[in-house]
Amino acid sequence: MSNQSNSQHRSVIILGSGPAGYTAAIYAARANLQPLLIQGMQPGGQLTVTTEVDNFPGFEHGVQGPELMQKMQAQAERFNTTIVFDTIVKTELGQKPFLLVGDSGESYSCDALIIATGASARWLGIESEQRLSGFGVSACATCDGFFYKGREVAVVGGGDAAVEESLYLTNFCTKVYLIHRRDRLRAERIMQDRLLANPKIEMVWNATVDEILGDAAAGGVTGVRVRDVQNGTTREIAIHGLFVAIGHTPNTAIFGDQLEKDAMGYLITKPDSTATNIPGVFAAGDVQDRIFRQAITAAGSGCMAALEAERYLSGHEDSRK
Repeated sequence: MSNQSNSQHRSVIILGSGPAGYTAAIYAARANLQPLLIQGMQPGGQLTVTTEVDNFPGFEHGVQGPELMQKMQAQAERFNTTIVFDTIVKTELGQKPFLLVGDSGESYSCDALIIATGASARWLGIESEQRLSGFGVSACATCDGFFYKGREVAVVGGGDAAVEESLYLTNFCTKVYLIHRRDRLRAERIMQDRLLANPKIEMVWNATVDEILGDAAAGGVTGVRVRDVQNGTTREIAIHGLFVAIGHTPNTAIFGDQLEKDAMGYLITKPDSTATNIPGVFAAGDVQDRIFRQAITAAGSGCMAALEAERYLSGHEDSRK
């Protein structure tokens, strides 16, 4: 059990520093809740590895992902949000106040907790993927597909996400290659039928990505080398963008079985709410949203979480005195 007397205590603690976390901090701070935001392992979240964000309202010429997150952080700090760089490794949510232990050794306690730890894209794990991330390699067609208007791209995967991304990209791209390691897709049959009937999509069956070709300094991705899993032969396909759609993993491991999760590990919230199964614990952003996964929807749910946390604390104010 953590020692509460050695903990930093706040009415509200926010875990995560993406659009959901910073928006929650802005609203909580403006409500005079003096929130503490713990940034986590990747301050700024997934947008820090995104080059240009063209679909966030208010930036008519687009904005760089890291710049957008810096602006959100500065806005949260303007309203006196305390921001600490730490990663929570243990949580105790079965008691009040909630107790958190950081990798730094610091302990924290709070009366209301907003979880905005996000989800991490699953990657292929090859060197060229990391080198060209943000320079033609992406995990979000909805975010980046527009940049490839009139060009040829490829998607890697075989489930619903890969099929959805491929179909979406046909709105902009002249051709979409869908690379799958097996000879059949895992996606819903109706989606498979739509995909296979689309003349812009070409299937690359029984293949894995051997290497992504291109140079970040010379314009980014120029092609992909795929390997046939049956005979080991390789071939190159000329493309301008590669979208990895092999799924996301919600960052929920630190909560164990304390919070209700769906089969994929995403936190379950009540309908039209960010409330979890534990009163006083709220979840916002990609950690509870496996469908939209957009910066603007994450920010919106961060706003909701802060408003709900304020309402929760107001209703329990007498019991905390």
